[in-house]
Amino acid sequence: MSDTATLVSQRNDAASQAVSSNEPFQVRPIGGNIGAEVRGVTLSGDIDSASLEAINAALLKHKVLFFRGQSHLDDTEQEAFAARFGETVAHPTVPSKEGTSRLLELDSKHGTRANSWHTDVTFVDAYPKISILRGVVIPPAGGDTVWANTATAYTNLPDALRNLADELWALHSNVYDYAATRNTPSTDNESEREYRKQFTSTLYETEHPVVRVHPETGERTLVLGHFVQRFVGLSQRDSDRLQALFHDHVTRLENTVRWRWTQGDVAIWDNRATQHYAVADYGDAHRVVRRATVHGDVPVGIDGRKSRIVRQETRA
Repeated sequence: MSDTATLVSQRNDAASQAVSSNEPFQVRPIGGNIGAEVRGVTLSGDIDSASLEAINAALLKHKVLFFRGQSHLDDTEQEAFAARFGETVAHPTVPSKEGTSRLLELDSKHGTRANSWHTDVTFVDAYPKISILRGVVIPPAGGDTVWANTATAYTNLPDALRNLADELWALHSNVYDYAATRNTPSTDNESEREYRKQFTSTLYETEHPVVRVHPETGERTLVLGHFVQRFVGLSQRDSDRLQALFHDHVTRLENTVRWRWTQGDVAIWDNRATQHYAVADYGDAHRVVRRATVHGDVPVGIDGRKSRIVRQETRA
């Protein structure tokens, strides 16, 4: 067996040992401000209502949940499980994985390395409330994902910045300077160019309040990330500086949790209260994850105003 295959085998064996079907339902916090591992549950479309309610309660509290040893899930069962949380939705521009109705496949061979901080699909108004990601092909080393809690980020802002955020709106778009948000240079290969073309096949521009009220918890959360083009009423120069300032508060290490994937892991996050970043530190190794998303509601700011689409245009 090759060294790479040995590492992959060891990593997956560890995952299998981490979850026992006889273990009672447990929620074990990982980070002080975000993230918990859930044990003693088998995810499926037939999961019982009590377990589903317990998962949802833990999700609202911890923002992102991790489940080891879920290799029994296939594409169909992942979609069925996601549907237990509400109506599932396909990505608005990128075609779903072949053979599925709404799963988005993120394959490193096709230029889909989401290595910049973002909240999923905020360029539309009612962006997903929950994302469910399954590890399909995991590199022997690297390829972790990091999440940040945008509720605690808001709470911990200095008073002056919090008051400013309360008043701000931001324009989000799927046409953005992707290279500028990355810490590594673009490979600019044909697969990456084709993916970018698909991603921007319909141009979206949406204005969101920078601070939204969470519809289930009542928390105030920051709506930012790499889809932000600028703040409404501010110049691009001022917007860039202010965005960097807020970004530093959201992504400070004390406000994050990092997950080391093994094949068959599942991560579920509250997309209304988090940002995330897929760490692209695995070189030419192959990484494939598949994401199901649950339809969200239109954000409401603290003054009661709702987000609004200002542009939606199919590109030739």
